Amino acid sequence: MTEKKKDLRSRAWFGGADKPGFMHRSWMKNQGFPAHQFKGKPVIGICNTWSELTPCNAHLRQVADRVKQGVYEAGGFPLEFPVFSNGEALLRPTAMLTRNLASMDVEESIRGNPIDGVVLLVGCDKTTPALVMGAASCDAPAIVVSGGPMLNGRHKGEIVGSGTTVWRLSEQMNAGAITAEEFMSAEESMSRSAGSCNTMGTASTMASMVEALGLSLPHNAAIPAVDSRRYVLAHMSGMRIVDMVKEGLKISDVATRASFLNAIRANAAIGGSTNAVIHLIAMARRMGVELSLDDWQTHGRDVPTIVNLVPSGKYLMEDFYYAGGLPVVLRRLGEAGLLDKESRTVNGHTIWENVKDASCYNEDVIKPMDAPLAAHGGVAILRGNISPRGAVLKPSAATPALMKHRGRAVVFENYEDYHARIADPDLDIDESCVMVLKNCGPKGYPGMPEVGNMGLPPKLLKKGVTDMVRISDARMSGTAYGTVVLHVSPEAADGGPLAAIEDGDIIDLDVEKGTLSVALSNAEIEARLKARKTSAAFQDDGYAGLYQKHVLQADEGCDFDFLVGCRGAGVPADSH
Repeated sequence: MTEKKKDLRSRAWFGGADKPGFMHRSWMKNQGFPAHQFKGKPVIGICNTWSELTPCNAHLRQVADRVKQGVYEAGGFPLEFPVFSNGEALLRPTAMLTRNLASMDVEESIRGNPIDGVVLLVGCDKTTPALVMGAASCDAPAIVVSGGPMLNGRHKGEIVGSGTTVWRLSEQMNAGAITAEEFMSAEESMSRSAGSCNTMGTASTMASMVEALGLSLPHNAAIPAVDSRRYVLAHMSGMRIVDMVKEGLKISDVATRASFLNAIRANAAIGGSTNAVIHLIAMARRMGVELSLDDWQTHGRDVPTIVNLVPSGKYLMEDFYYAGGLPVVLRRLGEAGLLDKESRTVNGHTIWENVKDASCYNEDVIKPMDAPLAAHGGVAILRGNISPRGAVLKPSAATPALMKHRGRAVVFENYEDYHARIADPDLDIDESCVMVLKNCGPKGYPGMPEVGNMGLPPKLLKKGVTDMVRISDARMSGTAYGTVVLHVSPEAADGGPLAAIEDGDIIDLDVEKGTLSVALSNAEIEARLKARKTSAAFQDDGYAGLYQKHVLQADEGCDFDFLVGCRGAGVPADSH
């Protein structure tokens, strides 16, 4: 028996000629596994977020079968296991509330079971960071396989982008430009195949982030879910994870600070979701990698956006793949000196070796660096007396004329208040005002829902107003757009200055200078905070209570304070 086989974690379960070994093998054999599978083969866990309640991930059972074929072919022993599947489509109040719960499920499933390496099957927004966070806490050999985006939607001769089309048509209906029947007629056109959002929303962004980090094989981000090449990638990932175990290539060997900075630049180049800020910080902190909002400003703010996809542009993920996908973006970043070329990836090559020969097949989809969609893409970090620890804004999805703006605040104390008043024709608001939403941050909701892109007042929509400055401690969907300031930290429910803003206060936004402020002195803000009580509801029991007690703020990744750091995948003492 080779030394490599002695090093496998799974041998602590299956390798002994004793009572525990007998019992572990015997129980597993009731599934029809032959004896030779337990004789020193790497055991590969297939961590699956398949669920019919998560439409984006509903096809992952078929993807898992292809991963198994690859594992078997490479001489491994694949064992599939389910974990909590937190999908955006149906889960209330928000999938962000359970991202950390899902990561705990993943971490303890890996640590407590005979797993030598793991394939992470992901799709919908939060499943990607949740699984990477859980695997990172164990620092196991791991490779990510995304489910892929759905095919382009088509409606009345036009492309339909998931999520983004809903926001656009809803505003048109509220403005009286289309009827309710016309709005509903687009429903069946939007989601016409398996897969996650076909826009550059959070799901596609996070699939791009794991590829930029080197945690997946090339082209993972953009191959459509129903394209046969998605199954080939799954098969090859199954083969590769077996070799990763034999090589001892762990997640921490790949996801380094340099590769996280690569991901930040890639996010800027693709016009990625603001949600990536929170998720990448959380993922990095699980690995002991230092990453902060300042890194987004320093390393990503001046990177041009070159991917012409909805919501920032006009194409969809299917077009992105046909144009060459993320390897083209990474090649262009590398040629511009904006990529750490020596960063390792899970296929054993450097990131530059993977992408240096990538070809672009449509330069209207993936634009040249000298003719970008936006000269300064990325995520703008805003600080001031409203957001002393930072807030974020996505310039490529905003209105240029509003990037420097001064206006009167119209305040909504919570999302219920917003819903109750936004359609009131007597609401004292005009297009120059700044809409402010409080108590929708990590603790306040709880869970930090995607409600920051508040729909505009119908009375202004009917006047032809299409955008206004909006500020909140909430998040917004990666498929959304507008001049929206998000993730204000600290949040209102945690005593942040946002809680002190009242109707009529004058707010100044200057994206170029990176400032966000209210015309109040620090003494006035402090006096208001002392005089008011938060309107957020706090719980003492259940998971929501645990969440509110332990969740960190947005600038720290919204992880639980007790989960930060890597705990390793030590083999527990046998209890039998």
